[in-house]
Amino acid sequence: MMAGCIRMDMECAAICYTAAQLMSLGSEKADSICRICAEMCESCGAECGKHQAEHCRQCAEACRHCAEECRKMAA
Repeated sequence: MMAGCIRMDMECAAICYTAAQLMSLGSEKADSICRICAEMCESCGAECGKHQAEHCRQCAEACRHCAEECRKMAA
């Protein structure tokens, strides 16, 4: 039941790490990655928000916040 959620969490963490790395390098592609990161974080937050466990609710909130910040970085 949680396998898809866990996979999405891992994918989200990977893209967030990549976005942070590219921003720290001053990459001209960082804005593109931040747009993708925002989409993935939004999807992850929606998936985690479906579950009742407290750690899932915390994850959903963190993902939504990350998506918001990534959108700002991509603008």
